[in-house]
Amino acid sequence: MKIRIVVADDHTIVREGLKLLINHQSDMQVIGEASDGLEARQQVRDLEPDVLVMDVSMPNCNGAQATERVSREFPNVKILVLTVHEEKDYMRQLWRAGASGYVVKRAAAQELTEAIRRVAAGQSHFDPAVTRRGIARPNRKALEAKPAELSERESEVLRLLARGHTNREVATQLNVSVKSVETYKARLMEKLYLHTRADLVKYALSQGWLEG
Repeated sequence: MKIRIVVADDHTIVREGLKLLINHQSDMQVIGEASDGLEARQQVRDLEPDVLVMDVSMPNCNGAQATERVSREFPNVKILVLTVHEEKDYMRQLWRAGASGYVVKRAAAQELTEAIRRVAAGQSHFDPAVTRRGIARPNRKALEAKPAELSERESEVLRLLARGHTNREVATQLNVSVKSVETYKARLMEKLYLHTRADLVKYALSQGWLEG
């Protein structure tokens, strides 16, 4: 089945370009479009897409506000932010609001389509140009924790999970059982004072482990 997508941008020419690019992919289809945050939220409610590709600089409930509302009301819909902004504080705000990933508008078309596939599959996508600067910081205890406190296998599990892989995918790559991955995950999260997968990503970013 094709990935069902709603595109939200206040510029008609941008929406037309995005629709053309996305519909050209054999595994994707644009099923709706919106010109502002309120309309994007309504389109998600009416059409139940898999992914909402959304600009953040829009009138009538901007992208950051819409991201928070959509992620809260429709948790199964993945939100991919498309933006010209590359400031790390702005990215932190979007991440906290519930975005599954973001792509800057100067990125290549292929990066956008790959990002859509990743978030639709339940993974995360972060634009490399911004992740090198870091978009978020974990809590103080996590920052004070040293990577050396983790075993080599725990570090491998953390890196793979932070890159968006599921427990089963991690187990396959490391040739261990899913239960073992869950055990490693629980152990490393306890050591680093982390609570959610988002915390894992933040910690990995703070250590520079997601670069390259």
